Amino acid sequence: MLTIHHLRIGRSVFTVWLAEELELEYDLKIYIRNEMNRSPDDLKALHPLGKSPIIEDEMDGKRVMLAESGAIASYLIDRYDTDHALSPPRSDVAAHAVWTQWLHYPEGSAFLPVMLQYIQLMMNGGTPPEPDGITQFSQTEIDTHFSYLNSILETQDYICGPSFQAPDVGLSFIMQMAEGLDKLAPYPALKAYLDRNRARPAFARAMEKSGG
Repeated sequence: MLTIHHLRIGRSVFTVWLAEELELEYDLKIYIRNEMNRSPDDLKALHPLGKSPIIEDEMDGKRVMLAESGAIASYLIDRYDTDHALSPPRSDVAAHAVWTQWLHYPEGSAFLPVMLQYIQLMMNGGTPPEPDGITQFSQTEIDTHFSYLNSILETQDYICGPSFQAPDVGLSFIMQMAEGLDKLAPYPALKAYLDRNRARPAFARAMEKSGG
């Protein structure tokens, strides 16, 4: 049985979403943040980093425990997406290479500038901070990335083409963070993309089961 360890409120809901897209049976264990908005002790006891998502699974009689959203997504796809509903077959080398790029993009290039602005907003009590070097750097990076993504999603519904695939789950996480920072208004294709993905039944099930 697959177990997903989900810390509310955080990115691990997107691992739950991927599991729902794959129509997997899984046990969902939900953890509540402590008064410092950090992981509780029982999640830290499970994994030294105390981060979420974490999954546990059984494969060939061996217990597999994984952290890191990108690694978890790769594992779930490799093991469970046998009909290639959310990924191209590895035999299609070119398509799989592009798919792999987009699978890791949300946790790589796209994440840092958005997270920098999120941290600054939180440190300023929810009020947008006065512009400084960090804000200017992160905003320039956001504009570069979002302009690029917007140009792609103006011509196709999903990041890898006409059909929803696993990378769209992670990229939706970045777009949802950006929406919370009011960064999507200049990029209508990105807002439409996020709305389209959140309208999927699997997303609704993930939100209901995880508590949002």
